[in-house]
Amino acid sequence: MASAGSRSTSSGFEEGGKYPDGQILEAPNLRTFTFIELKAATKNFRPDSVLGEGGFGRVYKGWNGTGMVVAVKKLNSESLQGYEEWQSEINFLGRLSHPNLVKLLGYCFEDRELLLVYEFMAKGSLENHLFRRGCAPLSWELRLKIAIGAARGLAFLHASEKQVIYRDFKASNILLDANYNAKLSDFGLAKLGPTGSNSHITTRVMGTYGYAAPEYVATGHLYVKSDVYGFGVVMLEMLSGQRALDPNRPNGQLSLADWAKPYLADRRKLARLMDPRFEGQYNSKQAFQAAQLTLNCLAGEPRSRPSMKEVVETLEQIESMKSRAREARGGGGGGGSSRDRHHSRSAAAHQRSSPRAGGGRGSRVTNGHAARAR
Repeated sequence: MASAGSRSTSSGFEEGGKYPDGQILEAPNLRTFTFIELKAATKNFRPDSVLGEGGFGRVYKGWNGTGMVVAVKKLNSESLQGYEEWQSEINFLGRLSHPNLVKLLGYCFEDRELLLVYEFMAKGSLENHLFRRGCAPLSWELRLKIAIGAARGLAFLHASEKQVIYRDFKASNILLDANYNAKLSDFGLAKLGPTGSNSHITTRVMGTYGYAAPEYVATGHLYVKSDVYGFGVVMLEMLSGQRALDPNRPNGQLSLADWAKPYLADRRKLARLMDPRFEGQYNSKQAFQAAQLTLNCLAGEPRSRPSMKEVVETLEQIESMKSRAREARGGGGGGGSSRDRHHSRSAAAHQRSSPRAGGGRGSRVTNGHAARAR
């Protein structure tokens, strides 16, 4: 299995490059696990240890020999796509080290079995917290924290000389640790980016409908700033509590980005867009600034979108904003005005009468057709 390591060392990264809070290693620093070890860790891949399932395999909760909790992804070895994604995870995540990227601990390639071992993320995915029934709603402050963490991870990928295009930025790929620190996972579709403002051109359009940038879906042109569009969609989901795709919206408005853009530029309309589960407990000034950033990320032309470095800086400025209303109350509440709460209750009533999408995640795009999401 040394071949996976040797391939990754020639993948085009800067050798041993260092960046703010992160590092690109010269070679993957990964442990090779045996299949027997991983069978024991997951109690023979018991169904009740499944953490998640996608088109190319399942993820199991396990315990290694020292008792540390890990996540074990068992890929479909019969699928060429599964093998390609397994290799990509090793080539990218095996060399990328950053606080906002999930840590890949090791791999197994034995008797046609393809497995990857990751650090365990105790709070699961952002998608589950936003949309799964029974999950307590995330506060405004936590959503800002998660957005900043995810943005830092994406900015790190874009910062190297050979920029990494993540290509599948979505809520289900943002995992949360026990303290709600966000980390990007699943690098199966990642690519080394072109230089400057150039684009990759691919005949295999892959990603997730609703999150994929319009220029990529329409033409196959993939830019670093195609990731920024996906970030804007996730920001919109966090603001609104609605999925990127919802078949219950009117024709032509299946995409949340298309439907919600008019609400982002207007303070009064924005209050009606905000997730009713906030119950008005959010800082309206911060929310409006976040909405403006989201709108910029969703610009139709890639060159009109901010860089992820600029996104991080803007989000950090938003987080540092002080709410006069909050200070007047001695630090209590979330800073929302009575008008915010009124609009939020109105939005809640409206959304109860208009069911949200029940179809789960956005569909993966492969060769221009919808495929099952991971």
